[in-house]
Amino acid sequence: MKALDLSNKNVLSTVLKLTLPAMFAQFVSVLYSIVDRMYVGNIEGTGDVALTALGVCAPVATLLTSFGSLVGLGGAPLFAMSMGEGDMQKAKRILSNALVMLVVLAGLTMALTFALMDPLLTTFGASESTFEYAKQYLSIYTAGTLFSVISVGLNQFIIAQGYSGMGMMTTLIGAVANIALDPLFIFVFKMHVAGAALATIISQFISFAFVIIFLLLKGTKCRLSFGGYDFKVMLKIGKMGISPFLIVATDSIIIIVSNICLKKYGGAEADSWISSLTVVQAFLSIITMPMLGISTGSQPVISFNYGARNISLIKRGEKCILSMCVIFTTVMFALSFLVAKPFVSLFTDNVTVAERSVWGIRVFMIGIIPLAFQYAFVDGMTALGQPQFAIVLSLTRKLVLYLGATLLLPVFWGVQAVFYAEPVADIGGALLSTIVFLIFFPKILKKRAAMSADETAQQS
Repeated sequence: MKALDLSNKNVLSTVLKLTLPAMFAQFVSVLYSIVDRMYVGNIEGTGDVALTALGVCAPVATLLTSFGSLVGLGGAPLFAMSMGEGDMQKAKRILSNALVMLVVLAGLTMALTFALMDPLLTTFGASESTFEYAKQYLSIYTAGTLFSVISVGLNQFIIAQGYSGMGMMTTLIGAVANIALDPLFIFVFKMHVAGAALATIISQFISFAFVIIFLLLKGTKCRLSFGGYDFKVMLKIGKMGISPFLIVATDSIIIIVSNICLKKYGGAEADSWISSLTVVQAFLSIITMPMLGISTGSQPVISFNYGARNISLIKRGEKCILSMCVIFTTVMFALSFLVAKPFVSLFTDNVTVAERSVWGIRVFMIGIIPLAFQYAFVDGMTALGQPQFAIVLSLTRKLVLYLGATLLLPVFWGVQAVFYAEPVADIGGALLSTIVFLIFFPKILKKRAAMSADETAQQS
């Protein structure tokens, strides 16, 4: 169990060793939702209705998990910076405070979801035919919130120590369990939608147990400890994590608004359009989640060397990260033309839903390569301890460009125009992020290089 040397001058090697497991882990994590949707879509007699129900639940499930990202992706850069500065006690304190935040946030969100479940599902697009299926799934899924939030959040602290392989294993064992349990509960035990949800939370518990055990092992570089709780530390974690949280949380808002618009403009075929969007979003997640693995999985390199004031390694690291994001999205863009139809066929045999899903995937791919710049630059700013830039850029892309296009385009061009909001946001957000990064990135590094050791300590 050996951690990576984050100060290694061979930055490309370090970035690859961090990002490849992180990419794989994120890809595997996508299987949680994709496998659920695939099996549910093939339930005899009710598959299409049940698939639509999962699409209605998706924003709530995404929002619940996003609180793990708030703490994990907010605390991990601070954690890595502390290790880069050689202050292990501070790193331990950040980790212990992160655990408390995860437990509290998981409890609050679980309670609120149960209290507001019926109006949430109705608002998010559940129809008379899909409501009961959606409620069955979400009721069980919400019961496992503690496991999903803590495993997602604390796993970032495993990766931040250089244990990229263990970070991958956390997600891998949960996904493998989910793939194995889904058909058992859905088809053998005939639990249908409820079985898919139960399989998911059991899998999340397995990941949760793995993370906790690993962080308590004696051989772990920075072990999980208890005590030293400090509201100021929690505030710093929250401030750093607000950007990645908003990226995930606003996905929920976008899905909600998209479902509402599809329901409004889709008429009698609204459920069919929602089913298609559910499949398209599953395909998109195969690209965006592994790319998030590149941009966030590589943050320890940036954050550690920012703490150590290794400016040249930061620059080289950011170049490697951007190159990997661009190469990955280019390959996936090309592959989408080959695999769209086979991918869609895994979810449905409804000809109308399938045709619309394949078309929707083509539309979503229009801006996928520019999106690489958004991911690399926004998460790069967060890794440098500059969440204010990341917050503004994330909110602009999601709430101004994406939400605005989702609401406005169908007014003029009908229900199909809802799908074009994705490329509008991807291209517009990428342009803005690139401009901001090119202006401020050199200034941030210049200021850091000029800092004395005392100033560094005061900033912390």
